[in-house]
Amino acid sequence: MKKRHFLGTGAAFALGAALPSLGFAQEPWPTRSVRLVVPFPPGGGTDIVARALGQRLAERLGQPVVIDNKPGASTIIGTDAVAKAAPDGYTLLLSGSTSYSVNAALRAKLPYDPVRDLAPIGIVARTPLVLVVAASAPWRTVDELVRAAKAKPQSIRYATFGSGSGPHLAGELFALACGAKLQDVPYKGSAQATIAVMGGEIEMGIDTVAAVAPHVRAGKLRALGIVGATRSSLLPDVKTLAELGLPDATFDAWYGLAAPARSPAVALDRLARETRALLADPALQATLKAQGMEPVWIDAAAFRSQMEGEISRYRALAHRANIPME
Repeated sequence: MKKRHFLGTGAAFALGAALPSLGFAQEPWPTRSVRLVVPFPPGGGTDIVARALGQRLAERLGQPVVIDNKPGASTIIGTDAVAKAAPDGYTLLLSGSTSYSVNAALRAKLPYDPVRDLAPIGIVARTPLVLVVAASAPWRTVDELVRAAKAKPQSIRYATFGSGSGPHLAGELFALACGAKLQDVPYKGSAQATIAVMGGEIEMGIDTVAAVAPHVRAGKLRALGIVGATRSSLLPDVKTLAELGLPDATFDAWYGLAAPARSPAVALDRLARETRALLADPALQATLKAQGMEPVWIDAAAFRSQMEGEISRYRALAHRANIPME
């Protein structure tokens, strides 16, 4: 009896010793502010989504969500910072497909692997890209622009966010589809690129509807064609490039929320649950739609599948368009 009592006490002691570890693993999250990294300067489409989402997410989490803009190197600087951050759920990434698939498809020596080093949470919005020129530019249609580009190869320069960025790939696909040679020029983000196009520093821009629609409405930019698969509610009269006879130039932009790989499940699950609920809120939907975004919720598994599929597809497209691997 004494021996059995001793063994029972030992088992109880072992169970008690294990409880603090179990409690620690299930501790509440979050208990402090969350940093949401945006690998673009303030003012662009990605920043608009991050701030609209971050403000409401902070209310639901009960902790501040601090936007940290880390632009540069075609989103690599900011994305790499998240990939290498502590996997504790307190550093997140809000970025477009450039961070998740385009860079991985076009760059041979990327300092991070999005599939290995990032934990997808969900795709939260889509937005079409739009081809724009200055209001003072001589081209009023895509056909006129294409004719000018063919008449003098590489005379039409277009703004990108760096080599291998979404606008760069979209521009190369446009050039390939219409049989013209264009010249890409990198800028740090939407705001700088838009100013360059409006000021005549550069001939053409390819950017999100969210970033350029206000300038189109103000008469400072002229929208020639939507690069995405569907028209935009912000610019409903602007036809898609597919409608204009260039279906191979279609390129869709989207925004995804992710964390460093191996982040705690309690944080990832909570973020997914709260973000999905937010995207069903009519107020947030209206805010995003007013900026040219289409709110969506694509869960982590589908997000990862889309990321992997686009990496393969864009590598093949880059080969066709003769975009060199860097």
